[in-house]
Amino acid sequence: MSSELNEELRGGTSRPVAHRERSFVPDEYSDIELLQAHVRGQRHAFAELLRRHNDHLWQTALRTSYTREDAADSLQDALLSAHRRAASFRAEAEVRSWLHAIVVNACLDRIRRNKTRRAFSLSPETMPEPSDDRDEMAELETSMIIDHALFSLPPDQRTALVAIDLEGYSVSEAAAMLGVPEGTIKSRCARARQRLKERLEFLRDPGNRR
Repeated sequence: MSSELNEELRGGTSRPVAHRERSFVPDEYSDIELLQAHVRGQRHAFAELLRRHNDHLWQTALRTSYTREDAADSLQDALLSAHRRAASFRAEAEVRSWLHAIVVNACLDRIRRNKTRRAFSLSPETMPEPSDDRDEMAELETSMIIDHALFSLPPDQRTALVAIDLEGYSVSEAAAMLGVPEGTIKSRCARARQRLKERLEFLRDPGNRR
């Protein structure tokens, strides 16, 4: 992470505050006000914005990337980009959605640069053995299978599906964040759901659900 952003997160900055403003009490600032304060040179403003949304942004990076390492690197790239591009924010969407889109795009850029995709096998040999009783291990194994199936989707389908089905964004919100038409979001989600249905069909077997 750059020294500039590191300083910001540590609470210091070498940039002078352009003019005096109301006492900086983070809880009294909205997200937009925090971003505007950061642009004006208010120290701590960007760090407070990240504190509010860090968990969401990290989960977004994890769900979009193929590895935790790529997620961490992509999130760092995204935060540096947001730090530098703050003045370009035009309040056409919520700050959280703006940050979300920057993180997703950073993850997709890294995937394209890597030009490799992890392949997950859903062959019978790698499937969990049916258990007689539902227990924590069975729950964990099922969760891993579902995660593997999700990450076997093409990145554009996965990001659309995650935004709609896991994070609860509307089709219009997801379209705005990802910069594609609403119809594209709908078609990507439909294809993703069909692929997941096909790859997870075996879970319908009562023996695998007990």
